Amino acid sequence: MANQSDNSVAFSAAELEFLAEDEMVEIVPNMRMEPLNLISGDFGPFRPQIAAQVPLWLAVALKKRGKCTIRPPEWMSVEKLTQVLEAERDSEKFQLLPFHYVEISRLLFDHAREDIPDIYMVRSLIEDIKDVRFHKIGTGLEIISKEVTYALRLKNLSAMEANIVRPFVTKALQTFHKLNTTEAIPESGSIPNRQRQAVNQRDKRVLKGR
Repeated sequence: MANQSDNSVAFSAAELEFLAEDEMVEIVPNMRMEPLNLISGDFGPFRPQIAAQVPLWLAVALKKRGKCTIRPPEWMSVEKLTQVLEAERDSEKFQLLPFHYVEISRLLFDHAREDIPDIYMVRSLIEDIKDVRFHKIGTGLEIISKEVTYALRLKNLSAMEANIVRPFVTKALQTFHKLNTTEAIPESGSIPNRQRQAVNQRDKRVLKGR
């Protein structure tokens, strides 16, 4: 894990990709193989041209060996991505996408590009979606940097987006909380300078009167 402090710990891109590899995808084997009994679960049996659900890491491993094709998730179609992009542009809210949509798409682009219909359009749409969402994130961070905020709710952020936002938001909220606590609870025994000066002047007047 990347070396940062406390709650502002951020993951590296490689670590997020590693976590995304546990997501399930559909493959179409071109071979016959008995079930695989793994720590993460049992997968298979595998039969030619019969679709099966496996973790992304296993799908990539079989793909590299020429043992299967990978079916892109439904959300990676041009139609679905176009709908998401339009909704992102028309709304201030973040649209619902897989938590690891960035990492999943990157892995499929790298290892199964020939299995993705209209890959160039799909890649372009995903980049556009990322840009729109990053703009929303930037706008939100600009707002909380100017206002005292004690809580923040960002719904439907992806892993990468949350990873980018977390360090800044955590430090900002901690700073706001610290400032509020300092103002609400003055140090014990402390007297503001103006009050101290007024007390000293009053004592001098009393002494002169005597």
